[in-house]
Amino acid sequence: MNRSKIVAVITGAISILLAIAYLILVQLLDYRDMKPAPISQVDQMPAIVAYTCQVDKIL
Repeated sequence: MNRSKIVAVITGAISILLAIAYLILVQLLDYRDMKPAPISQVDQMPAIVAYTCQVDKIL
C-alpha cells in the first residue's frame, strides 16, 4: 500500500470509532431518567435587562 491509502484507512477507522462512541454516548444519555424540575425553580420570575445607547455624529 502506498502512503495515501494507509492514511485513508487510518482516518476511516478513526471516523468509525468516533461514530460508534458517539452513538454509545447518546444511548447512555437517553437512558437516564428525566425528572421534572423542582417547583422552587419553576416559580422564579425571569429577569429582563434593557440597555439603550445614543451616539451623536460630530462633524
